Amino acid sequence: QLQLVESGGGLVQAGGSLRLSCVASGRTFSGYDMGWFRQAPGKERDFVAAIVWRGGRTAYADSVKGRFTISRDNPRNTVYLQMGSLKPEDTAVYYCAARGSTGNYYYTSRDEYDYWGQGTQVTVSS
Repeated sequence: QLQLVESGGGLVQAGGSLRLSCVASGRTFSGYDMGWFRQAPGKERDFVAAIVWRGGRTAYADSVKGRFTISRDNPRNTVYLQMGSLKPEDTAVYYCAARGSTGNYYYTSRDEYDYWGQGTQVTVSS
């Protein structure tokens, strides 16, 4: 079983930056594609970004493209989400997710991920 623990959330002013981290344990990190999702109050859990295990191909939701960057450090079993130019509409609980890799294809649906962290709150004030 793969366990995921997010950290790095907090309160930030609009225009500011935050870096979220997700540390994996329990199984080898290699061979897992990783994703970040977010859920605002009363809304669905939406895709934010994904990174595949082999090759590091990435994908982003249109709403964060150019502002957020996903990366991974395989020896440290960690995936990051660098968030910049934050907006109040970025306020949400951010979740890290993992699934077994199938190659160089990334996944954007929450139903395609098998493992989830507990989430970390990001609040952007105007």
